[in-house]
Amino acid sequence: MTIKDRWQALTWTWNPKSVRESSDSVVRNLLLHWFPAKVSRASLSYRYSLWLGTISAVLFFVLCATGLILMFLYVPSVERAYPSVKDIMFVASFGGFIRSAHRISAHLMVAVVFLHMMRAFLTGAYKNGLGVNQNRPVNWVLGVVLLFLTLLLSFTGYLLPWDQLAYWAITVGTNIASAAPLIGDKIRFFLLGGNDIDQNTLLRFYVLHCFVLPTSVLLLFSWHMWRVRKDGGLAAVDREARKEKEKKSTSIKSKTYSLLGITSGRTVAVETSYVDQDENLVESSPNLTRRLLFVTLSTILISIALAFLVQAPLEEAANPLVTPNPAKAPWYFLWLQELVTDTTIHIGTFTISGALVGGIILPGVLGLILAAWPYLDRSSASATGVWFARERRRQNIAFLAVVFVILVLTFVGTFMRGPSWHLYWPWEQWPPTPTRF
Repeated sequence: MTIKDRWQALTWTWNPKSVRESSDSVVRNLLLHWFPAKVSRASLSYRYSLWLGTISAVLFFVLCATGLILMFLYVPSVERAYPSVKDIMFVASFGGFIRSAHRISAHLMVAVVFLHMMRAFLTGAYKNGLGVNQNRPVNWVLGVVLLFLTLLLSFTGYLLPWDQLAYWAITVGTNIASAAPLIGDKIRFFLLGGNDIDQNTLLRFYVLHCFVLPTSVLLLFSWHMWRVRKDGGLAAVDREARKEKEKKSTSIKSKTYSLLGITSGRTVAVETSYVDQDENLVESSPNLTRRLLFVTLSTILISIALAFLVQAPLEEAANPLVTPNPAKAPWYFLWLQELVTDTTIHIGTFTISGALVGGIILPGVLGLILAAWPYLDRSSASATGVWFARERRRQNIAFLAVVFVILVLTFVGTFMRGPSWHLYWPWEQWPPTPTRF
């Protein structure tokens, strides 16, 4: 057997030559076994899903790959953490690039997962469509939990360099968490492993960042993808099925069978089936696999390009006695820090705690409403899988308004907050202020 024949034997599942080979490729290939034999043309559209879920998954695996390399060089010790990061950046071959790629991918993953959630909301993808036994609201809740875990994953990694930027960002973040009534101090004590940020804190954040949170994300991601398959694919499938049914096509009379006999009820695939549906279906391999490879390679290349252009920052070693002015939380929590400031109100000698109102109550209520929204939304199934459906106009506007406020608060906290947390226009120069000791 020639080298060419061996290569074709290894790669034929990714480039089948016939319809039969396309079906066999899904069964023969472990990676392709994740997908059905055929998929809807609508679900492959870049315009519908923007492939944000795939991009999020690729970024997560880039983080795992680069993080594994960094683990061989990083030392989770207060005395050696900062020097080991310096060695990674300036001594180890390509160490600075690996760290930059890891940091860029982490920031991109936070942004892309948030955009993925926005896409799911604006298309009504959390709603059940025509198929029976669908449970898309549960998958939406899983997505909200994955967003929260993504934020924690990035937050726990923020401390590991043990420089001034990391130390005081974690200080601000944990101080906001401590404002939670009854359990705030316990949460802060649990995160820090004590009352101060020290060796216990670094070790806890290291274990959470390198094992607990990645494992949780991987398990929930698998569950999330399994539910997509159980729900009949992306919500675009329900949208296309509804369009065909509106043409008064006669439904296919079919039965569903299990290995042991006839099942009760009808499956998602049968319920959404319609005449000439094969015209709207294509083989997963190579139609889906080619797009998957394109999105994967594009995501990796963009991450690499940004890693070359933007070097991961490293400030002076952490010093609890020197407080930077201003001290800011990580960028994805800056809207919370700004909200804390804006909701701190002084009325004579009485002060309304912004840390409680803006840091705990408002985001807590917002998170609960977000998770429960699929069960509160009373729009019809015809709004499932439709961008900006008319009957969901008000809730889409309300959702976008909340997103706009979060973005504005993030911008203000990032570019307009200067020394002593005073407001400055982006083009104004900050007055020289001594570092607080």
